[in-house]
Amino acid sequence: MTTRLDPRRAVIRPLRRPAARRTLVCLGFCGGGTGAYRGWGPLLDEETDLALVCYPGREARFAEDFAPGWEELAEDTTEAVRSAAGELPYVLFGHSMGGWMAYDVATRLERQGAPLPQTLIVSSCNAPYRGVTERDRFPRAEDSDEDLLLWMRTSGSLPDYVLQDADLRGMAVDLMRADVRVRDSYRPAKTRTSVDVQVLYGADDPVIEPEVDRQWAEATSGNLRADRLPGGHFYTPAVWEALPAHFTASTAHRPTPG
Repeated sequence: MTTRLDPRRAVIRPLRRPAARRTLVCLGFCGGGTGAYRGWGPLLDEETDLALVCYPGREARFAEDFAPGWEELAEDTTEAVRSAAGELPYVLFGHSMGGWMAYDVATRLERQGAPLPQTLIVSSCNAPYRGVTERDRFPRAEDSDEDLLLWMRTSGSLPDYVLQDADLRGMAVDLMRADVRVRDSYRPAKTRTSVDVQVLYGADDPVIEPEVDRQWAEATSGNLRADRLPGGHFYTPAVWEALPAHFTASTAHRPTPG
C-alpha cells in the first residue's frame, strides 16, 4: 500500500468515550465493513471504548484502492490497530477472515515489540497455520455474482436494503471479490502468539473444522478457550447482536446480581 494510513478514516469510534480505560478493537470479515459491529456499543461497559478498523476501499476509505494482497492489508491493519489501541489496554477481535487478520496482526505486533492485546478473540475461523484450505474457500473466487449474493444473504452478512438497490449490490459484489482475492493470498507465518486466545464458532457452521479448539491450541503459547455457540457462520441473529456478552475479556455489561 503506497497511501499513508489516515487514522481518522481507518479507525471508527462510534462511542466517543475519552475517559475509557480499555478498548475493544474489531476487524472486519470478508466482504464486510464496520457496520456489523456498530450495534455492539450499548452492550459495552462504560469503561470500554469501541474502535472499528476500516479496511481500504470501503466506507470512509472508499476512494482508496482495495488492498492487492494479504501482506499489504496486514501492514495497513497493523498500523490501524496500533492507532486504535493508543495507550490503553485493548482486546482484539476478528470474525472469519478478520480472525486470521487479528492473529496475524498480533504476531506482527509481538515481533515489533509493540503493546499486545490482553486477549485475542477469533470468531468463525479455523486455525491459521493450516493456510487457506478448500474448506475455508467460502465464498470462492470463481463464484458468479448471483452465487456471491446468495452466500452473503444466507450467511447474514448482506442487509436487505443492499439487495434492493442495483448499485449497492454491485458494490457489495466488488467488495467481496476484492476480499476473496486477499484471503486466498494468505500465507501463514510459521510463528505462534503468546497472547491468550478465545475461539468462538457456530455449532452449524460448515466451514469450521471439528477439532478447531485443538488446532487453535497449536497457534498460541497463552491460554486458550473455545466456545461453541448456536447457529452458522454468523451464528443466529440474536447471538450476533449480543456477541460481546460471550467475550471472556471484561468489555460487556454483566448481569446485576439479585
